[in-house]
Amino acid sequence: MQPLHISKPKRYLKKFQYYFRHPYMRLLVAYGVTICNFFIYAEDPVAHSFKECTIPAIGNDYAFVATRYPPNGFSALKVFLYLFAIVLALIAGKLVIHRLLLRKCFRLSMFQNDQGSWMIMFFASIITLLIFSFIYNGFLGLDSVNGAPYKISSKMGITNHTFMKAAALGTWMGDFITAWMVTDMMLQEVAKYPDWAKPVRNWWNKGWNRVILFWAVLVILTSIVASAIIADYINWDTLNKDFVHTSELGRGFLASFILVMDFTIVMQDWDFPLFETNFDVKLPGINTAYIHFKIPDCLRKEHWMVHITGKWFNYGILLMVMLLDLNMWKNQIFYKPFDYGQYVGPNGKVYSVTDRNFLETANKSTLSYAWRWSHPSVNNSFGSRDPLVNSRYRGHSLAVTGTAFIPCLLTFVVFGSLIWLFGRTDNVDDIQAISIHHKSSLRRITSIAVKKEKDHVDGSGCMETEDGDEIIAKPAVGYGTINEEGDTDCAAKA
Repeated sequence: MQPLHISKPKRYLKKFQYYFRHPYMRLLVAYGVTICNFFIYAEDPVAHSFKECTIPAIGNDYAFVATRYPPNGFSALKVFLYLFAIVLALIAGKLVIHRLLLRKCFRLSMFQNDQGSWMIMFFASIITLLIFSFIYNGFLGLDSVNGAPYKISSKMGITNHTFMKAAALGTWMGDFITAWMVTDMMLQEVAKYPDWAKPVRNWWNKGWNRVILFWAVLVILTSIVASAIIADYINWDTLNKDFVHTSELGRGFLASFILVMDFTIVMQDWDFPLFETNFDVKLPGINTAYIHFKIPDCLRKEHWMVHITGKWFNYGILLMVMLLDLNMWKNQIFYKPFDYGQYVGPNGKVYSVTDRNFLETANKSTLSYAWRWSHPSVNNSFGSRDPLVNSRYRGHSLAVTGTAFIPCLLTFVVFGSLIWLFGRTDNVDDIQAISIHHKSSLRRITSIAVKKEKDHVDGSGCMETEDGDEIIAKPAVGYGTINEEGDTDCAAKA
């Protein structure tokens, strides 16, 4: 066979893809997100705020479902409305957004065969609950006197300090599972980058090793992290001693960088953007590749099945983390000390007021360094009781802090463009994806290339096209691997 000729731009692109998706690069990004999230939580002044937490949309949904139940018939109306909103979201998310828009209209491969439908229905529920919370407020307006205290808003009824502790724990769990998921997937998949970590891969896939290790590490590390966050055993402001500090602009760029790395984790996946694979990824902590719910016999139909694959389950958790990271980004970009019951002292240092009764009536004049430190309290000034936060506030305008959104915007464009150009079933060059062979819990999906003329298939199971590409044509015999040049090798296996 004549040696393949690949143009330089294409070879450079393959080399970039090889190193961009290399296991070490993927591990660096996945575990780097965890470290950055810990750092921004420690530096975030909002985490020290004792004012009521306000989150757009999510706060409305939380208040609509979990709090503010009036002691009359409006409670029954509230329950009916949010249950109806959830059912409507499930139907619209499944049939309209997922099936009609993403599958049939946009023809996105990652959403074929009902993949990702639960994630779509979840986000649809957030939107419908928000809409119906406004409708419920309209009914409460009929009783303006008694209904006013129970109107739904973005206020969650807890302090920012409490919410940020819960968010830090949730982010830790999401980051840990995401990082472990990335590690787990690469160690399970032995066909890609076959020379990487061979001894570890052999040990990892023996028996219950990966399952036992997951739960052992999860329990130990989560116990340590939870104790440090909840009990404040570790105080960053005390340990740091002003060695490192950030301003609202620096924290905004850090939060933006975290969101960029979240999307990078998805783009580094070896199956992105098609997410068609001949390998079912087992879920972290269990020895199966999917979650399957049984429908009761009285409700069961042949076409009813709840099936969540490992990859969509893992990336669904990452999307939850993205929501928390997005809220963190919002806090930094729009941060104003007064809005969070805080004020600025000398050198831009931030002080946090812990007296919630004072915060209810405070204005910009009383909630200031000059007032707090000049008016006496019981034995000293009011300001002497206000904890000093290590962070700084420089008073940058929104036009300046908004520049932190630029990296996210560029990432959104790249992410969407890759999915639109290469993630649609009708835009994969001369490849028609077909599903073959489903036995037990293992489903193998392959792609068969159909070229115009003069296609050559060698004995290794690879098809050479006129463009000099190699595409795996016999998955039952061999798997494609990626070599150091970024090209595809087809190594036959018995």
